[in-house]
Amino acid sequence: MILGVDVGGTFTDLFAFDPATRRFRVAKVPSRRGDEAAGFLEGLNALGGPAAFQAIVHGTTVGTNALLERKGARLGVITTEGFRDVLEMRRRDRPRAWGLWGGFEPIADRELRLEVPERTLADGSIRRPVDLAAVRAAGRRLLALGAEACAILFINSYANPANERAALEALREIWPNPHLCASHAILPEIREFERGSTTALNAYLQPVVAGYLARLDAALAGSGFGGPFHIVQSNGGIMSTARAAAEPIRTALSGPAAGVIAAAAIARAAGFPNVITGDLGGTSFDVALVTGGEMQLAPQASIDFGLVIRLPMIEITTIGAGGGSIARVDAGGLLQVGPESAGSRPGPVCYGQGNTRPTLTDANLVLGRINAERPIGGALARLDVAAARAALGAHVGEPLGLSPEQAAEAVLRVANAKMAGAIRLVSIERGHDPGEYALLPFGGGGALHVGALIREVGLRAALVPRFPGVTSALGCVIADVRHDQVRTVNLGLEGLDPAPLAALLAEEGAAARAVVAGAGLPVERIETRFALDMHYAGQTHSIAVPLPEDAPQRLSEALVAEAFEAAYRREFSRLLPGLPRRIVSLRTAAIGRRPAFDLGLLAPGPEASRAAAGRGTRPVWFEGAWHETRILARLDLPAGAAIEGPAILEQPDATIVVEPGLAARVDALGNLVIERA
Repeated sequence: MILGVDVGGTFTDLFAFDPATRRFRVAKVPSRRGDEAAGFLEGLNALGGPAAFQAIVHGTTVGTNALLERKGARLGVITTEGFRDVLEMRRRDRPRAWGLWGGFEPIADRELRLEVPERTLADGSIRRPVDLAAVRAAGRRLLALGAEACAILFINSYANPANERAALEALREIWPNPHLCASHAILPEIREFERGSTTALNAYLQPVVAGYLARLDAALAGSGFGGPFHIVQSNGGIMSTARAAAEPIRTALSGPAAGVIAAAAIARAAGFPNVITGDLGGTSFDVALVTGGEMQLAPQASIDFGLVIRLPMIEITTIGAGGGSIARVDAGGLLQVGPESAGSRPGPVCYGQGNTRPTLTDANLVLGRINAERPIGGALARLDVAAARAALGAHVGEPLGLSPEQAAEAVLRVANAKMAGAIRLVSIERGHDPGEYALLPFGGGGALHVGALIREVGLRAALVPRFPGVTSALGCVIADVRHDQVRTVNLGLEGLDPAPLAALLAEEGAAARAVVAGAGLPVERIETRFALDMHYAGQTHSIAVPLPEDAPQRLSEALVAEAFEAAYRREFSRLLPGLPRRIVSLRTAAIGRRPAFDLGLLAPGPEASRAAAGRGTRPVWFEGAWHETRILARLDLPAGAAIEGPAILEQPDATIVVEPGLAARVDALGNLVIERA
């Protein structure tokens, strides 16, 4: 069996698939914050234990959390004389665009950023070889100051890495652990801050992620698992744990990326090429755009202000609005929801684990939208409605003069407004009409809010997956193997000699394919994608110019010019004739296509029937009043079943709310399509 595991802030989700019998199983268990490996193994044991699986693919938030919480390693930096403060100066930006306030603390303290004599010029020539004695002395100084990892960031090393390589070898002679990295190996691309930031963040995460993976590897081996163990990358592909330990920066958005992978596949199969994904977990709401069936990749992302990662990542916008987000009335009398979260420990008030401040989950429970007798995840026998109601009354109702039910509804409205804002950010503000998109909600709480989001944003519909609570784990199972790399070339297009560039394309393509082939997972074929970062001379920013896969065989100035003009016209609707054009960098991606997962396996079986799905009714609060609402077992509904709102559909991993004025139908794959009635 193949197992996908997504470890979130509140729950660990698992999706197990047996290709031989074409059968699957799902599980959801509470995460162990601070000891994620224990929660991981607890989930495996719920499905038969590690020995039952042939391969495991894991989506992890360990790196993400370490960056957001600033809990990485104590980091040392060795850089070129005169460039000690590149990481702190950044692009001379500030946390808030308006106002002269706000601060930034770099991940490496200034006393841990040391300079050594060396200099490489932009053309690759070495003006001054690196002083290796100074490198060793700097390394000893960093160790004495308690550094656990070190990044080597030499100026212009993308053009010639010789000085960095020599410094890395000298440092290895004295450094007591493998947590060393040099910028030419992580990002051999122009732009000193972005290259330095990406490399420094990689070193910052190495002890944390490598330690976590080592503990998992040891625990799995001790439990009888002997197959390959892989990690989901931020770009939507998967890689080996060895590579993840060496380059953990590639896992910065690992967990959210897995969900977008599955969502894109589900949407394509269901005939919805344009969807906006909404992953509502315990701590956050993650939003991404899928257009024409394809995920959107960004060449750069900021995990937090100043923490810039210059690597291809699925474009995901995250806000602090999850099921565990805490509701409070601030000093100005305004109701706030999040970003602080109760997580899984102690969790919402209704969990009865010591929290006294109400959360979004408590609000949904008080309004009858969540079944207190059937909480998702199976860890609790029931939820405490009375405690949730009391907390909402005390912390929200009394300050605002509202009843507990009105307070709960107010919490939902504030949370829904925040989620709608995130959806508008990835759609309207990027030139996309949300009326042409369906919302694809997943995570434990995503489907609770689809009605409000359809109305508030003007979305076409909602497409709820068959197992929304474990969609990210499904994404781990179906993700392809992928490797991205970049190399700065800095060439003018006019008068281009295509032979050297074509040879470089062939070399980079072969190197990327070798990484995919060595990942240890069977693939049906390996595709190679090339793109050039190009701009008109004098412009600061570049655009991505895709090239055909056979570009190494037929590269020419005319082919590149035609591709550039098409890409530039798509981006800006006009060209700038007469200006010279430049090729800045070459981007290469190798994608190992794994055997396709048949989503038809998730469809309702012949035993499903509308009669079997009925669970009676209960009062549910909508728009200021209680409504007697039908309750249905979602997984028992047959394909073609139609449901008029209001209705609540329950399943072990999620709850779906069909609000008044909406109608739902089950499609042939078992997805639930929700539209205006």
